Amino acid sequence: MRAETDPIQLLTELVGYPTVSNRPVTSIAAALAQRAEDAGGAVSVLESSQGKCNVIARFGPRSANGIILSGHMDVVPTEGQAWSSDPFKLQERDGRLYGRGSADMKGFIAAVTAAISAMPLSTLKRELVLMWTHDEEVGCLGSQILADRWASSLDPLPSQAWIGEPTDLKMCRMHPGHSTIEIRCTGRAAHSSRPGLGVNAISLAQRVLAVLETTAEAWRSDQAFTDHLASPYTIMNIGQISGGTAVNIVPDSCAIHVGIRPLPGTDAHQKIQDIEERLNSVRQHARYLGGDIELHTRQIGPALLTAEGTRLERALCSHSVQDQATAAPFATDGGNLEKMGISSIVFGPGSIDVAHRPDEFIATSELLQCVDTVQRVIHTLCTEDEHVG
Repeated sequence: MRAETDPIQLLTELVGYPTVSNRPVTSIAAALAQRAEDAGGAVSVLESSQGKCNVIARFGPRSANGIILSGHMDVVPTEGQAWSSDPFKLQERDGRLYGRGSADMKGFIAAVTAAISAMPLSTLKRELVLMWTHDEEVGCLGSQILADRWASSLDPLPSQAWIGEPTDLKMCRMHPGHSTIEIRCTGRAAHSSRPGLGVNAISLAQRVLAVLETTAEAWRSDQAFTDHLASPYTIMNIGQISGGTAVNIVPDSCAIHVGIRPLPGTDAHQKIQDIEERLNSVRQHARYLGGDIELHTRQIGPALLTAEGTRLERALCSHSVQDQATAAPFATDGGNLEKMGISSIVFGPGSIDVAHRPDEFIATSELLQCVDTVQRVIHTLCTEDEHVG
């Protein structure tokens, strides 16, 4: 008989791994892999690059009719944030568990791991898969590599996934994507006393910014999912700009980094192509002067749009604070899983409102409730007859 796992103790352990996205995840991955093996799972640690890997643990018979439970192991940085306690040492105060990743989303991983430690998994009729990914916070990179590199070797996988991102216990069957582009403006350096000998890359960037603002305004008028999203249009965020080397040199380069959040059901490539085409006139002007403007796609995290009424949605309904699934405003690994033929519901303890901020927390009651919910959903989807749920 396996010993049951205390979810709070486990969350303390997981928060203690400082898995900021610019650091390795090998230690936390090894710990989660070992716990899955101890529970009887067939575990694969799939290396993406040095220090980066995804963990896949499979229980029960291979089947497309079971369930995937998915979460990411990485967290966002804490530098520059005013925490009341060490962000990588879980602290319990007033019914809350404080620590980086407690809500986003090591709380869910801890709940799942604790839940399966107390379940008779040898009785499963359909497959249960745990999928722990890396680098979700910097563009869903781990799940992208799963989809692009490992999908065929993992097939068949269950066709439904529960992604335990913090949603305040609301079911979400859709979310926008999140893609990143870089627009690089190239000019020609010169002494600032002779500007005519140079091409000012920052001045070119000014023209690019005007095009981007016009494009963003056009996108705001093309709305959908108004009942589900607070911003029911493709969002553009001009997030970073850098250029020039000194005040007395005509700058020869300027880079603009732009985030794009396409609506559910919208292809990010189409939005990027729209920007590319709108920049043509500015690009022609730059080349006439002897400069250039180039657009580079740095990352694409696809949007998610899952059909209503899936078996997973029905199984989660009684555990949700609302009867019908809605939309999450943030991107998840669900877009990449959709490329693998997997339909996802995003649902989890904790709130996205406290994620990425100092003193991130999850309510102790929600963590414990999630353990029970995981056990009940696994029972419904992996042990009961197909018509139940």
